[in-house]
Amino acid sequence: MRTVLVFKTSVTFETMPLVKPVLDKLELIEKWNFDLEDCDRILRVETVCIQATVIMEKMKSLGLFCEELED
Repeated sequence: MRTVLVFKTSVTFETMPLVKPVLDKLELIEKWNFDLEDCDRILRVETVCIQATVIMEKMKSLGLFCEELED
């Protein structure tokens, strides 16, 4: 079953080149996209089985804020 995870981030257009290769390498992610015009700079991830903590840890390792938004 596909899951959609939504995160509040600190990603900007300037930091996107750091983020893209990291998210692209996560094989369990089917699709991902950002809404950088939203005040929360939303990251939306479609996955079958990746945990939100994996994505948050990857983003934090880049020095970026990332917090899962609950339903």
